[in-house]
Amino acid sequence: MHQPIRIRELDHVVLRVRDPARMQHFYETVLGCPLERRLDIGLIQLRAGASIIDLVPFDSELGRQGGHVPDRDGPNLDHFCVRIEPWDEAAIRAHLAAHGLAPGPTERRYGAEGMGPSIYVHDPEGNVVELKGPPDGQSA
Repeated sequence: MHQPIRIRELDHVVLRVRDPARMQHFYETVLGCPLERRLDIGLIQLRAGASIIDLVPFDSELGRQGGHVPDRDGPNLDHFCVRIEPWDEAAIRAHLAAHGLAPGPTERRYGAEGMGPSIYVHDPEGNVVELKGPPDGQSA
């Protein structure tokens, strides 16, 4: 049987943070991840090789959508994203439905390779997994 979801690599990880300046300093200075871009909604994107590490302050516009303050009893991982290749949306959706999953809508979102299609789905324990297609203008 053809497997419609083949992960090529990890695209990005999104961390909910208490102290964005301290976290940005750590990832930039200690780990050498340069700033990729910053959005006013509360998103700091740092380049980590071919991938991206997103920092979302919990009290920002975007961070407030993700729940309570991250601590030992509440995770700071918002979601993780895997790059899918090839991207066949109909086959991916059919495969997910066959496994009893109801993914969210396909939307254009920014990832390590730029803007492109993505679908959010929840794993059995409620973690959000983003399935990311190719960047706009590139077929896969």
